[in-house]
Amino acid sequence: MSAKSPVAPINVVLYWHMHQPEYRDLRSGEYSLPWTYLHAIKDYVDMVAHIENEPKARAVVNFAPVLLEQIEDYAEQLEGYLKHGSALRDPLLRALADPVISKNQQTRLTLLSDCLRANENRLIERFDEYRQLAEIARSIQDNPTSVAYYDEQFFADLLVWYHLAWLAETERRKNKRIQLLMKKGCLFSVHDRRFLVEIIHEMIVPLLGRYQKLAQQGRIELSMTPYAHPIMPLLIDFKSAREAMPDVELPQAPVYPQGEQRSLWHIVRGLQVFQRVFGFTPQGCWPSEGSVSEEVVELLSEQGFNWLASGETVLRHSLAASGLGTDQCIHTAYQLGENRPACFFRDDGLSDLIGFEYANWHADDAVANLISKIENIADACADHPQAIVSIIMDGENAWEYYPENAFYFLSALYKKLAAHERIRLTTYSDYLQQQPPRQNLSKLVAGSWVYGTFSTWIGDKDKNRAWDMLVEARQVYDEVLAQNKLSETELQRAERQLAICEGSDWFWWFGDYNPADSVQAFDEKYRLHLCNLYSILGREPPEYLSHAFSQGSGSPARGGVMLPGKQL
Repeated sequence: MSAKSPVAPINVVLYWHMHQPEYRDLRSGEYSLPWTYLHAIKDYVDMVAHIENEPKARAVVNFAPVLLEQIEDYAEQLEGYLKHGSALRDPLLRALADPVISKNQQTRLTLLSDCLRANENRLIERFDEYRQLAEIARSIQDNPTSVAYYDEQFFADLLVWYHLAWLAETERRKNKRIQLLMKKGCLFSVHDRRFLVEIIHEMIVPLLGRYQKLAQQGRIELSMTPYAHPIMPLLIDFKSAREAMPDVELPQAPVYPQGEQRSLWHIVRGLQVFQRVFGFTPQGCWPSEGSVSEEVVELLSEQGFNWLASGETVLRHSLAASGLGTDQCIHTAYQLGENRPACFFRDDGLSDLIGFEYANWHADDAVANLISKIENIADACADHPQAIVSIIMDGENAWEYYPENAFYFLSALYKKLAAHERIRLTTYSDYLQQQPPRQNLSKLVAGSWVYGTFSTWIGDKDKNRAWDMLVEARQVYDEVLAQNKLSETELQRAERQLAICEGSDWFWWFGDYNPADSVQAFDEKYRLHLCNLYSILGREPPEYLSHAFSQGSGSPARGGVMLPGKQL
């Protein structure tokens, strides 16, 4: 009797997306929110370290170009501050670094609020000193006039502990200087605060180079998103939303002017930023929020991309529209007509388990459960030896819900998946070198990885209002450009400012179902960006931009920063 042929391991891609919107006021360079540098010193550092620590690990990592620019900017700020005494342009980082802490009551109350913006269970409660400081801070918030009774030392200690809590777990466990600060615990001096700024500097400056080195070694693949993270199908045609949501209410404006041209601009500018930062051209693209349409695939094909990725529900809608069933193995590469890119689709079940469920599991149990589910997929796809499973998710926001920033989970994930005989961790480009067969799609139904629709960015009255504001600003932009009166510098500033206004994040947050503080922050930032655009164009901003238009009163899971792929 002949020996049974060994079963080929199933291909698995871990695809992490890193993304923050533009938090700077482009006129001054001042930051309104600190999330770029905080995620850099916590999540971006940890994510690269876990892969460095497991030689057999493989992953795909995606960066939004507007995030890359901000990481570079923080590196330059910190270099300038520490070596030349230049000013820091992030208020929270500046408060940590500057020796003098303002005695202004409102400034101090704002500082209290800023230093409480952290996960209660995993960041604040974890450290006794930070927990005690946070309790005092909340008591001051309940009685704001009492802030005058607290001296500079209280605020210095609160600032230090806030930043210590946000440091990457991989660094916390090996960096003796971090451990010295944590051991001291209180009464931090000006020297201690500068010491911490130096640590942050040493984490951020080499960060992107670490990812670049792994890519050069073939241990990860780096991909990109169009420049400012726009929802390109909606830029091209608002009505694309009706492919998955036939009854959706659209903005009053019939179209976004020259949306295809603007989408191409974001792709080309994104490529330029990526190539400058990493030194090579990416082969793959994560269209912002996995948002695709047939027109978007054609644009990416024309720009030479070899692959792109989107959400599972987009695939299921498209299979139905193409007259194909979903009872066969759907974990494969797809192709839309004659377009060049291979299309890969997120496994919503596996990805959402990591994003929303496993944080409360023991790390080994969670990874064992994930492996069991991958094995089930491998069994179901046994007749498809080149099947590929795509786990695609946010690479930054999920981990603060895990113990110790998912240190144990991510360590076990890479180690056990890399060692499993039935699993082959790979990247999309490496997988495509095998020249696997592609399932042809005759129709791609426009949608995103969130529910397979664009409901997160259009359809709600506040989201639609935001689109109408943007359309009006775009019309003014076109009028001014037609007059040919802007200098080359002014034209470049206006073009970049328009791009920031076209980003997806503003629309994500608008709507009553989101938390009030987040909606307020993004409402203000969006209106500021639009006002800046009018100012660059030499036009007076409309009166309505001086008034908030979206409030928010909800309490979504994960604070609204993450959503599951499937509608619950």
